[in-house]
Amino acid sequence: MAKTEQKRPIDTYFEQYAAAHQHPVNKLIHWICVPMIVFSLFGLVWAIPFPHLDFLGRYNGFINWASFLLAAVVYYYYRLSPVLSYIMLIFLMVASAGIVGLEKLHENQGWPPMWISCLIIFALSWIGQFAGHKIEGKKPSFFDDLRFLLIGPLWLLHFIFKRLGIRY
Repeated sequence: MAKTEQKRPIDTYFEQYAAAHQHPVNKLIHWICVPMIVFSLFGLVWAIPFPHLDFLGRYNGFINWASFLLAAVVYYYYRLSPVLSYIMLIFLMVASAGIVGLEKLHENQGWPPMWISCLIIFALSWIGQFAGHKIEGKKPSFFDDLRFLLIGPLWLLHFIFKRLGIRY
């Protein structure tokens, strides 16, 4: 008797998410806007004032509310797919470097504060998302279940893994 493989929760989420993401233009918009939303949201949370912790010394600015968001999100992703959670951790580390870069541009080049840049990116990315769903003709998945706000980034990653033939 052949053993049937049980469907994992992440695969069920991907199937449900895909139902509202079939149009090629909407998919393309998601490839641009979802990473930008993740980046900008991370930056906005990073910008929330955090208590100064003297024992951290020069690393004080690197522990903030975004650190806790990172831990919670990566833990949630780990429970769904350890492999995808590792890649998201790397993405969030790169996003952290980008956020620090925006802070340096503000300090050294007179750019707007990092949180303003992130707020603009966040707003424009959501406008793009809603435009994509208008083209799709279907409402965003998170209107039915807020977990889909977290599934979107993994859904994109799973395509890369499938293309490379890597089990996630």
